[in-house]
Amino acid sequence: MNDTLVRAMSKDGMVKATAVYTRALTERARQIHHTSPVATAALGRALAGVSMMGNALKGSGESVTLQIKGDGPLGTILAVSDAEGNVRGYVQDASVELPLRADGKLDVGSAVGHSGTLTVIKDLGLKEPYVGTVDLLSGEIAEDLTSYYAYSEQVPTVCALGVLVDTDLTIACAGGFLLQLLPGATDAEITQLEQNIGAMPSVTELLREGKTPEDMMNLALAGFNPNVLDEREVQYKCDCSAERTEEMLLSLGRKELEKLRDEDPDCEVVCHFCHTKYHFDLNKLVEKAAYKKEKAETQEPEA
Repeated sequence: MNDTLVRAMSKDGMVKATAVYTRALTERARQIHHTSPVATAALGRALAGVSMMGNALKGSGESVTLQIKGDGPLGTILAVSDAEGNVRGYVQDASVELPLRADGKLDVGSAVGHSGTLTVIKDLGLKEPYVGTVDLLSGEIAEDLTSYYAYSEQVPTVCALGVLVDTDLTIACAGGFLLQLLPGATDAEITQLEQNIGAMPSVTELLREGKTPEDMMNLALAGFNPNVLDEREVQYKCDCSAERTEEMLLSLGRKELEKLRDEDPDCEVVCHFCHTKYHFDLNKLVEKAAYKKEKAETQEPEA
């Protein structure tokens, strides 16, 4: 099964749903960052969650960033999605190892931490991004995203995420779903949805059985006659480039670049998200920065 994201709406328009399968992109993240099993599970959940959040954006150039800062040993987890649902991300300490929980599952909550913050940053192409922050509830990520929607966006939400790491440390399956009640939903509909969710196995159990994102949505929305609105493939996709990295360095300004050059004229910048290495001659960048400043100063102000 390819990594796929599906969006649907209940027939009466009261419940919208998104579900995603993310095995390949989670495996790609694992290979890039050499994550331990518990770090893989945490980062994989964040990537699946942010993919569904990103796909809800309207504009093609928009993006959403999910930043989780818990008091656990993993440190900060950062996951970013574009408006298509393509993602990139990293975890601060990818090597963390913890004992399994009593039920034999990876202890993501303890690795992330049970206190801290979850922050969502939406870049909608406006002057200032939208930023919403909530306290972590459990560090299990799905519950924390549910809390974010309830408190920061006032949208009743159910989020379920899962990553199953195989015995050889590769990803057996990964994905999740996100259900949101729209204004006007009745008590009966809320009760029906709660019963549906309560009767469902975990995301990893469903995916291990071969269930697709659409299958998961149909189970969650049983009795709601969901209509699929959109289905698309998603992937791990970094938007870094030599040009963008050079622009970032030039934005430091001539004086700062001169300081760096005096320490070492050969500059290497490594992308956090994909570990691509970019090399620059700081002597040339200092010249470019000086030229840009001179050009800006000599341009006549507009009348």
